[in-house]
This record gives sequence, C-alpha cells and structure tokens, in this order.
Amino acid sequence: MAGAVFGDHCSPISDTTILSSMASSCNHIAHVKTQLPYALTVGATALFIGSLISAFGVNQLLLFVIGTIILYFIIYFFGKKTIF
Repeated sequence: MAGAVFGDHCSPISDTTILSSMASSCNHIAHVKTQLPYALTVGATALFIGSLISAFGVNQLLLFVIGTIILYFIIYFFGKKTIF
C-alpha cells in the first residue's frame, strides 16, 4: 500500500497529481518537481525503517516512533524557515 501511495504521489500521469496542479493553477511538471523531494525523503525513510529494520523483528510501534523522530530531525536540520 505504501508503494502505491508513493507511486501515485510521484507519477506525473497520476490523476491526483494532474488535478492538484490544475487546482493550484501551476505548471504540471513544476508541481511534480516540487513534490519529489518530499516524497523521496519519506519513501526512503519508510523503506529503511518500515521494511528493512522490521524484517529483523523489531517492534513496529518502536519503529514508528523512530521513523517519526528521523523525519523530525530531517525537517529540523534541512528544512527552511517560512514567514508564517
């Protein structure tokens, strides 16, 4: 299921991607390019934590917490401050 959501979010021919770019009145390819860094970051974290580490039998709730912490630190160190 995670792979399907990831593919739907990243695919330039996905119906939700096309509708999102049309609804926001932005260039379709520009919309896809702005979404890729976010989807790839979360996808790589989910692959590493949710698939590779869980294959060793680690508790899934613990992995969820670790994945959330990893994503928080990625945003903290690499994210940019906004005006709002």
